[in-house]
Amino acid sequence: MNSDDEAREAFEVIPAVDVQDGEVVQLVQGERGTEKTYGDPVEAAQRWIDAGAQSLHLVDLDGAFEGERRNADAIDAVLETVDVPTQLGGGIRTAEGAIDLLERGLDRVILGTAAVENPEIVAEISESHPDSVVVSLDAKDGEVVVEGWTEGAGITPVEAAERYAELGAAAILFTNVDVEGQLEGVATEPVRELVDATEIPVIASGGVATLEDVRTLADTGAAAVVVGSALYEGNFTLEDAQAAVNE
Repeated sequence: MNSDDEAREAFEVIPAVDVQDGEVVQLVQGERGTEKTYGDPVEAAQRWIDAGAQSLHLVDLDGAFEGERRNADAIDAVLETVDVPTQLGGGIRTAEGAIDLLERGLDRVILGTAAVENPEIVAEISESHPDSVVVSLDAKDGEVVVEGWTEGAGITPVEAAERYAELGAAAILFTNVDVEGQLEGVATEPVRELVDATEIPVIASGGVATLEDVRTLADTGAAAVVVGSALYEGNFTLEDAQAAVNE
């Protein structure tokens, strides 16, 4: 097996459980008011685990927009129910808050705005909890955006990734907001550029509509892809997506 085959063999398809007002939703390009709802978070999480999910991607969308966790009860209910590794983002703004979540059983915290505004938070959390911080780099038009994708940060994803790798980040979650939630396909070049620029794993997100999109992202060298709308809308099954990159 060559290195490309090995990379694809290990590539993981991670279902998204994005929570707004206590319900699972998917947004188009991260904009409130565009959401479609998909029911109870615990039921959704269990559905994906039953379908073979190796881990789950949880997001408190209200927290992402408002700067503090708003769906803690719903997220906690998921964490108490599932037995696979979980990562959570949205409204985690302090090292203390992140460490509290990790000590309560969360496997990884996802930091976006907090990491951009205070990069040292990544090192602070990683010092006591190694391999636990995923830095979320969301990009619009090639620029990292924060505050629920509403403000530009004045830095490119590649520049940011290099900084966070040095500070101990376990992975980069890269979301291309230009294609997020539209079910119109992925943009692979920004993902490939990021993979080539950093030594830590890159998790891709945004725009996945078909099994071919999943295969294409696997071919960039990314470690995983987070999939939301395509799974909830039934474009393909989780089993088929994972099989597509393991063939």
